[in-house]
Parts: sequence; structure tokens; C-alpha cells
Amino acid sequence: MTREDLEAAFEGEPALVAYVAAGDPSIEDTKEYVKALVRGGADVVELGLPFSEPIAEGPTIQAAVRRSLGAGMTVEKYLDLVRDLREEDVDVPIVCMTYYNLIYQYGEEGPDDFVEAAADAGVDGFVVPDLPVDESGPMHDACEANDLALVSMVAPTTTEERLDRMLEQASGFVYVQARLGTTGAQADVSEQTHEGLERVGETDVPKAVGFGIASGEQAKEVVEGGADGVIVGSAFIDIIEEGVESDEDVDVAARLESKARELKEGAVEGMPRPERT
Repeated sequence: MTREDLEAAFEGEPALVAYVAAGDPSIEDTKEYVKALVRGGADVVELGLPFSEPIAEGPTIQAAVRRSLGAGMTVEKYLDLVRDLREEDVDVPIVCMTYYNLIYQYGEEGPDDFVEAAADAGVDGFVVPDLPVDESGPMHDACEANDLALVSMVAPTTTEERLDRMLEQASGFVYVQARLGTTGAQADVSEQTHEGLERVGETDVPKAVGFGIASGEQAKEVVEGGADGVIVGSAFIDIIEEGVESDEDVDVAARLESKARELKEGAVEGMPRPERT
């Protein structure tokens, strides 16, 4: 698959981008959970490669990262996990969400070796929250060389000048950050979401909103506001965490599938309807 496949995941109807941390709480569990999310309607899987200092993440995903690292997740195990998912017929785009230090340190120097290895494993693109657009040239070039997407993240505080540069090089989709702060499920849709979508305006690649979306109603509202998709992580991680901490036998996969279906149906419900004549 390629970055074109990632953009194509948004065609026809709004896409659900589902985040899970690889290896939380185990590699085998992650395989099961990814398949459940896809059954529920996830069009793209944002598979987190855990890093010890996840600065963009709230407490929920930080806990998932700690569980993953505690279980022994490494870069090589991550790449093997992606290969396994591909061999087990997971055919939706997979986006690697991680931090630049891991990418840069993987090879002798620079991002080229990791990007090439990720492409070989079956990754379709990257979300790198700590990589400023001003310093993204080498990563952008490496992704271009391997036909992978480098997703631009637009925050409420992004300046107009920086926004223009982001949109010039955006591929896959534009990640519109719904609110200031870190990730985490929220009870409402921030007004900053609508402002962010208006600022981005019309683009050559789809716009997806993340940070705080946790329900079908919120997904519907975001799509009604002009988004081409929704990005959801903490709402899924909450379900995984409940399964880890529960003394009872919780069917985590079934609950993830149900939550994904709720979010996907909400997003589709928010699509503009043809005007009656």
C-alpha cells in the first residue's frame, strides 16, 4: 500500500482513524484489537510506536505507552507486528505514530533507514508530533522516496505562515488538533475544532480531527463541521485499560468493535445530505 491508499481511505464517506499503542498490553492482544477495530469500521489504523517521553499524550495514552514498554515493545518488534498484521489480511492503511528520536536513532543517522524499514514492513505513513515543519525536510524526503505519507499536525496555535508550509507538503491527511493540550477523551467538541477546520480550509488532502473525540455524536458534529474523518485514541485505550485492570473476563475486542462502529456510524451520519428538489 502507499500514501495514495491512505488518502483513498477518506473517499466516499468520512474515515475513522483508530489509534492503539502497539504491544498494549501484549503483541498478540494488539493483533486481536486491530482486527476488531477494522471489523467495527476503522478505515485507518494509527499504530503507536511507544516512546518513553510521549509529550503530546494525556494520561490515558501515557499509561498505554508504559504498559507497552513494560511488556518489552521495541522498534524491531513493532515492525514485525506490522508485517504480521499484513500477513493476517489487515488491509487498511497503517500509520506509524511515534516521536522523531526513535526514527532518527534507528539507522546510522537520519530518518532514511527507519522509513525504508517501515515501508518494507507495510506502514503507509507517519504522524510525528514533535517534528516541526521547519525541520521536517529529511523526513519528508525519506517519505517521498518510499511513497509514504508524512501527516501534518495543525494545532490551534499554529501560525498562518507555518500552516501554509504544512499544507504545501501535507500528504495522507491533515491532522487537525481539536484543542490545546494533550490527548484524552472529552465530553464535548471544542470550539477550537471548528476554528481549526475553517483555518485549514480547502486542501488537496483530507482533513481529520483528533484530540478528544469519544462518541458517535461528537464524530457526527466534527464531520458536520467540515472534517473528512475523525481520529480516536483515548476512547479505545480506556476500553483496553478497563480490560487490563478488571478482575473479570472482559471481551475487550468486542467492546472495541462496538465503539468503532458507534464512531463510524456517527461520522457517516454527519455527512452532508443532497438537497431535495
